[in-house]
Amino acid sequence: MDEVLAELARRCADGDAVGLATVVETWRSAPHPAGAAMLVGPDGAVTGSVSGGCVEAALHDACREAVRTGRPALLRFGVTGADAFAAGLTCGGTIEVYVERVDRAGFPELPALAGAVRAGTAAAVLTCVQGPPGRLGRRIVAGPEGHHGSLGDPRLDGAALAAGRRLLAAGRSGPVRLPPAGPGAAQQVKVLVRSYPPPPRLIVCGAIDVAAELARIGVVLGYRVTVCDARAVFATARRFPQAREVVVDWPHRYLAAEAEAGRLDGRTAVCVLTHDPKFDVPVLRLALGLPLGFVGAMGSRRTHHDRLGRLREAGVTEAALARLSSPVGLDVGGRDAAEIAVSIAAEIVAVRHGRAGGRLRDATGSIHG
Repeated sequence: MDEVLAELARRCADGDAVGLATVVETWRSAPHPAGAAMLVGPDGAVTGSVSGGCVEAALHDACREAVRTGRPALLRFGVTGADAFAAGLTCGGTIEVYVERVDRAGFPELPALAGAVRAGTAAAVLTCVQGPPGRLGRRIVAGPEGHHGSLGDPRLDGAALAAGRRLLAAGRSGPVRLPPAGPGAAQQVKVLVRSYPPPPRLIVCGAIDVAAELARIGVVLGYRVTVCDARAVFATARRFPQAREVVVDWPHRYLAAEAEAGRLDGRTAVCVLTHDPKFDVPVLRLALGLPLGFVGAMGSRRTHHDRLGRLREAGVTEAALARLSSPVGLDVGGRDAAEIAVSIAAEIVAVRHGRAGGRLRDATGSIHG
């Protein structure tokens, strides 16, 4: 579970009131995206971050003030001006942050949210961060179907839920602007959608040394890692302690079963590390026909060209082959298992964010995309 949500659930269960600062919206080169959060406990202890340190001190004070007064605030931080000691961002970006008091009485939906996230079920918190005083701070906790809570008006709830579920399906957090609700209402309502999608999946085919290192990095990156290999002597939990599952099966059969069960999506990454045609070709043929986020295969240039020929013979189209990252990984010169795993993980991250993976010093434009 997200560390801030876990701490929030623990604190509220203990009866504490905490301050919570959540990024609502960002402009230009902001350090963290919408949904990033920082919690300040009654003892002043901090969990999480919203700006990598630039405005945390100011938000720490704002969180404690929100706890003391019960009044939320929507704050904006940009580039610092003449006052060198003023809170601001040195990166040139701007962030908008919602600061609020959270306690058990004011967030009765929290146990349902924490339970859903713990169980790996998609959920989102929809919080009114701007609007009439009577609506400010109201929340809905929504899943793909049901929901708990209300923003105070059925029409507003319906519009917010529709927009929130679209963001949740995409695995994104961010603001939603809604028209005024209710007779005589004139003020636009802004709702922050904080999405908690299930972790994306990383399926590693081939129980080799690189797979063990890739599993370790995948967990750090927030993936649910599965290692699959038909060879039971290699596919053991002892060799892959970081993996959520270690499956003894032919990779193409396992992938087909997961697709049939609806457990794969556009965030799923599949890495084929076996460089053995009898394993590679069937699973790559299947994977390249699925709407996955990343499909990669390890091997030398010679193995790669041989593999392409076999896949063409198996009926894989050129359009599908264009989706294959092979040889997988960025060109970082790595040789040992850990370095190769770093290069593969780096390419997965780059593809996820639509980047080529070059050196930042040689690039122009926004660093964070």
